[in-house]
Amino acid sequence: MTTPYQIPSTTHLGEVSLKISNLERSIQFYTEVVGLQVLERHEGVATMTADGKQSLVRLEELTDAVTLPVRSHAGLYHFAILLPDRKSLGLALRNLAASGIEIGQGDHLVSEAFYISDPDQNGIEIYADRPRDTWRRDADNNYIMSSDPVDVQSLFDLSENEPWNGLPAGTVIGHVHFHVRSLEESRRFYTGVLGFDVVGNFAGMSALFVSAGGYHHHIGLNIWAGTGAPVNPDRATGIDYFTIVYAGQEPLQQALEQLRQQGAALEEHDGSWFTTDPQNIRVRLITAG
Repeated sequence: MTTPYQIPSTTHLGEVSLKISNLERSIQFYTEVVGLQVLERHEGVATMTADGKQSLVRLEELTDAVTLPVRSHAGLYHFAILLPDRKSLGLALRNLAASGIEIGQGDHLVSEAFYISDPDQNGIEIYADRPRDTWRRDADNNYIMSSDPVDVQSLFDLSENEPWNGLPAGTVIGHVHFHVRSLEESRRFYTGVLGFDVVGNFAGMSALFVSAGGYHHHIGLNIWAGTGAPVNPDRATGIDYFTIVYAGQEPLQQALEQLRQQGAALEEHDGSWFTTDPQNIRVRLITAG
């Protein structure tokens, strides 16, 4: 019997590309509110970084873009920026609070998170993980998670009198979370084709979490926009692609061969490979470095 393909445990996520309606406005938001800095800028496109080297967020301005109502289509729920420690999260929270924007929150037991939206209603999570040895699983091997209130005061105390210099080096894209048309269809793609492991089968919440290497989730999937929700039109703001980063050429080639065997469409562009998920979200596949 052939062993099913499993994504390597060293795999992680990289750059998220967003379609936006006004580049100047978005650059101002991602620098002043989120705390990223401009890495490169070309005609209608800017990449944003935390360390001055690696792009975390790519912004592409669409001509005559439309922004659809929240939860009306399959597509981005949020992408999540993972900070290296709790003090960094406290500093980021101070800056978010000073900006005056609406902030959601959740203590998820495995992590502490804050939620905002950019000017085009792209959801953003900014979070820090709790130590991995504190994460717990239930009898079905699902990570035990919650949405309790965050201890905001302790975050303010931890970051008190510390200067805000934007998001620090060590900040990465931790996960992405999508509204999907069908949990089963998306499960087949993300586990059966891409090889992620199920780490949270939350049927009561109509959600499914998958990851590589035992992380609490690299991909979140939900049907909160409705089963069979229409995909985001090409000219609508939202996500264009997210990036899966493989540790080297060999695991990347194995992933590409798996995609070919499963009949997935593949195309190469500027040294990156792309396929498409059931929501018409492009998946970029690259090697580290």
